[in-house]
Amino acid sequence: MIVGRREALVGRALLVALMAVTIVPFVSLFVTALHPSGTYPPGVQWPADPQWSNFGDAFRAANMGRLLESTGLIVLGVVPASLLFGTMAGFGLGQIRMRGSRVVFLLFLLGLTLPFEGIIIPLYYTIRDMGLLNTRWAIILPLIGLFMPFSIVWMRAHFITMPAELTEAAKVDGANVWQLFWRIHVPLAMPALSSLAILLFLWTWNQFLLAIVLVDDPLKRTMAGALGAFQGQWGTDIPLLCAGSLLILTPTLLVFFVFQRQFVSALLAGAVKS
Repeated sequence: MIVGRREALVGRALLVALMAVTIVPFVSLFVTALHPSGTYPPGVQWPADPQWSNFGDAFRAANMGRLLESTGLIVLGVVPASLLFGTMAGFGLGQIRMRGSRVVFLLFLLGLTLPFEGIIIPLYYTIRDMGLLNTRWAIILPLIGLFMPFSIVWMRAHFITMPAELTEAAKVDGANVWQLFWRIHVPLAMPALSSLAILLFLWTWNQFLLAIVLVDDPLKRTMAGALGAFQGQWGTDIPLLCAGSLLILTPTLLVFFVFQRQFVSALLAGAVKS
């Protein structure tokens, strides 16, 4: 398919416009964060005397060392468990295809339509009855369950495209289901697993709603959830608030930039297979 010059120019113009819409808010945050603390800068205007110390002040004011530790613990509790359960269930639905697997898959698809906001009230009372309110488990356990539908659908989409001859050959060689899963299919699923891990990391790191509803102590929340408490304390200091927001965003941006090749390759592989 040959793309005309006009279509190419229109496509590039749209990409530039979308890039500008995406980048301008970050530029505005960055420039505002460099203004003197306590001021309210009008528009995107580079300050005459950039206050780089605002980032250090925001780091100390928000106690981000503790927040990094708390968010890291939550990520370590959510991502590996979600990957393990999602991969095992995706393998079962995509390769073993037991009786009733189609109905189970449809139920997980239905779970993708379930919004966090729609279950937050019953989830609050459930966590309270379990005695887990104001603990990191109040974030970890619900996130594992809420991420399951997407994780299973994502991994099933990979396993269902694997050739049946590969499984049959392994069975002829004497491999049982467990060996077939760990030694044959999991190594081949590393692109899908890595991209899923990136998504789960970003979603867990940026989790806001569950953190502020189920955990009162800001130091036990995710960094995004702790931003609410930071905003309440420093809401009138716009430069400090912007500096804190950028510090919270930085880890997710770094993870995406470092692993963007794996993420894009997994998406393209899934598109080609489908």
